Amino acid sequence: MIYRVLVSETAAQDLEELFDFALQRELDSETGDLDNPDRAVKAIKNGIVFLTTSPFACRKVGDSSFIRELVIPFGHTGCVALFEIVNSNTVIIGAIRHQREDDYH
Repeated sequence: MIYRVLVSETAAQDLEELFDFALQRELDSETGDLDNPDRAVKAIKNGIVFLTTSPFACRKVGDSSFIRELVIPFGHTGCVALFEIVNSNTVIIGAIRHQREDDYH
C-alpha cells in the first residue's frame, strides 16, 4: 500500500526555519559547510518518502495508534516529524522539529 503524504503549513514553515537555522550556523562558523543545510533538507525529504510505505513502523505518540513520530537522523542528532495516519491512504505531517526541541507535541 502506498500512502499519500501531505505536509501541513506548520510543518512546511518548520522545514524553512530548520534550513534557515542550519544555514546561519554554517555562515557563523569559521569552517562552515554551505552544502550542509541542503543535505539536512534532503535527509528530511528522504525520511518523508519512508512514510509513503511504512508509517506504522514509526513510534507511537501517546495513546493513539495513529499519531506517530518519525526520527530522521542527520549529523550528531537529527529531526523528528510528528504525523497522523488519517486513513488507509493518507498521512499528514503536522510538525518537524530538531530532536533536541520538545515543544511540538
